[in-house]
Amino acid sequence: MALYAKAAEILEKVERKQATVKTLVYDSKFQNIKQLFALVCETQKFSSILQEIIESTKLLKQTKIKMNLAKVLVYDLVIGKGLKCGGAWKALMMKHRSRLQAALARMKIKQKVSRNQDLLSSSLQQPEGDQLPRYVRVNTLKTTVEDAIDYFKREGFSYLGQAYRLDDLNLKGKSFVGDLHLSDLLVFSPKTDFHDHNLYKAGHIILQDKASCLPAYLLNPPTGSHVLDACAAPGNKTSHLAAIMKNKGRLFAFDLDAKRLSTMSTLLLRAGVTCQQLANQDFLKVDPDGPQYKDVEYILLDPSCSGSGMVCLRDEASPSQNEQDKRRLQALAAFQLHCLNHALRFPRLQRVVYSTCSIHTEENEQVVAACLLQNPGFRLVPLLLQWPERGLAPLTKCLRASTTKTLTHGFFVALLERHTAERLEEQASETLNPVAEMSPSSPSASKDIHEVQEPISTTKDIDMAEEAKPTEENTETSGGVKKKRKKKKKDGDKEALEPKATEEQTNTSGRANRKKAKVE
Repeated sequence: MALYAKAAEILEKVERKQATVKTLVYDSKFQNIKQLFALVCETQKFSSILQEIIESTKLLKQTKIKMNLAKVLVYDLVIGKGLKCGGAWKALMMKHRSRLQAALARMKIKQKVSRNQDLLSSSLQQPEGDQLPRYVRVNTLKTTVEDAIDYFKREGFSYLGQAYRLDDLNLKGKSFVGDLHLSDLLVFSPKTDFHDHNLYKAGHIILQDKASCLPAYLLNPPTGSHVLDACAAPGNKTSHLAAIMKNKGRLFAFDLDAKRLSTMSTLLLRAGVTCQQLANQDFLKVDPDGPQYKDVEYILLDPSCSGSGMVCLRDEASPSQNEQDKRRLQALAAFQLHCLNHALRFPRLQRVVYSTCSIHTEENEQVVAACLLQNPGFRLVPLLLQWPERGLAPLTKCLRASTTKTLTHGFFVALLERHTAERLEEQASETLNPVAEMSPSSPSASKDIHEVQEPISTTKDIDMAEEAKPTEENTETSGGVKKKRKKKKKDGDKEALEPKATEEQTNTSGRANRKKAKVE
């Protein structure tokens, strides 16, 4: 019963706009986070249908239970895979199962549909979360991409080589590929589950959506640098930064919630991160002029947001937002702008990545536009020109991500860089030798942003949501994916790979040795 009680509690808090589902589930410290997250998300998706069933059968009056608890119980009983509890609650709900099932059947007859999914509105019918690939980031602090690939092949997965188009990520069965943008990212078919996998438990792989990997990848701090992760929990981006830095340098990570920070500490320990300095502190109260931060040149800022880019939290709410939703977005945007302005106050700062898992322009382009107007010493850096989805005009140097165009959760990323006269002269000398793509590791300034939307108020308010044989020696290219040639392993190499630490790190091809772009 603990599962349903906790799910109902989270739904109530979400209704009161206390926090996002992701944050509340993570903070719950529930034993099976994945199970809880799935139940809450699915119940939210079918919320109006469940409420109609409950009201038509007068379930609350007959059982004396509250609406959100009734919703999670009814979801699993008549739509999900059955109740996962016993005792009095199960006995009580089983008494009403026939009437609840009949009410659901009447709804489908009335709407002339045969599937439960078809009862959902058009914006919710597409099973986007089920269609998204399973992304697995290889933790290069503990292993290499090559070793991870070999391990999965020995387990029966079929490696198809490097992906070259988005369509190559539409995988089935036990096939997997290397991602076309991030070289330390492996892509598996949807619903492939690694939560109980040895490599995951040992911290050799991180289960992280591709879009969530972009901020650290694009910030790309050099080995030995001083980096600050402003709103760090749950820690996936922090561990990614440490891997990029090769555990050399200093990585300051802040989070206001002590429990989240404690859990994050455990995650970083499992991932082999040693360069971190964690602080249970509000980033807005961190003194940029403090002596310990005098060498901070890189900041990753992923502040609290609406979470509207998370598939299960899709609100599709632009035209239909009520006044309360609009006020909440305005408050979030003001908080986000405050955080971004504060980040730019660090005296030696060179680059800051601003990211959200939101689809709302109020939290994304409008925040960045207002910040640029207030901080003329910073400019946007063009990012991954081959990326299929850009920020809304005129901020097309930013990146957006979505289920349809990038096969990820909804996301937004902007990279701001300090603008100096020396950099302008350096870039001006390169304008005769333009290149096709801007690397996140090569400094560049861009022209000022004047065509911006109305600035946002600066008053303060306010990361879980994958069947073929292994490839043989010298396999050939197929289906647009180039397969790697591998030497046949000796019999002794077929033993299971034991998780172990290694100093060899995988160099991210998208970051290294790229040319600088000309000034736009």
